[in-house]
Amino acid sequence: MENTRNYSYFPGCTLKNKALDLDRYARASAEALGFTLEEIPEWQCCGGEYPLGKNEVASKLPSIRALANARDAGQDLVTLCSACYNVIKQVNDDMQHDEDIILRANNYLKEDGIEYHGETKVVHYLEILRDVIGWDNIKKAVKKPFTGKKIGAYYGCLLLRPGKVLQLDDSENPQILEDFIKAIGGTPVIYAQRNECCGAYTMFEDESIPKNRTEKILSNAEDMGADFLVTSCPLCRYNLLKNKGDSKLDVIYFTELLAEALGLKEEAC
Repeated sequence: MENTRNYSYFPGCTLKNKALDLDRYARASAEALGFTLEEIPEWQCCGGEYPLGKNEVASKLPSIRALANARDAGQDLVTLCSACYNVIKQVNDDMQHDEDIILRANNYLKEDGIEYHGETKVVHYLEILRDVIGWDNIKKAVKKPFTGKKIGAYYGCLLLRPGKVLQLDDSENPQILEDFIKAIGGTPVIYAQRNECCGAYTMFEDESIPKNRTEKILSNAEDMGADFLVTSCPLCRYNLLKNKGDSKLDVIYFTELLAEALGLKEEAC
């Protein structure tokens, strides 16, 4: 496919450290499907968690700088990571609607010559697959379909909530990952725990919480016949694998499955 669009790309910390392969799979798949990820220069960590304190502005500045960079490039801002997506999109919403945060953030950014008012559109990579490329075109591009594989989508919290701000999918009954599974030739497995929290953020407070949450998620998916799980959150993937215990289920990042289905996995490594 010919390139149809360029996107400003915010990879986030995990995909630049422990998950370098997931970044490479995403880039290779994007080129094969007709769009390009242009990494934002000198981006900084988004913090991985949206700051709930109303007086907390400084920790939002890295996200605002990335958003302003994308705006100045005339591009939408795309990320692969559910946590990055969640933080940046909520910060962007603040910069559209919260006059106090808009004022104080722009006062901070004056020295950098930046003024920002929420002009950038924030999208997840999955939204590009769904809304720009289209599932039918992805099906046509698949060379190694996951025929016969029963795949459970694991959404977790950050990709879907708060629903009024993120607006990626129905937060109670999402379909985007199931549609992705169908597009690469697999069979989606619906199970009750697919959009419940894995407890990853609680691991430093009480390790029993993520262990118990992981056990419920994996056992539920296994009971429903899943061969493995797919997720778009590196933190969820790490937590589920770290606490999987005796479970035989693997947890695979969606860009790895996409690259494999497109026949690109080996050359992207």
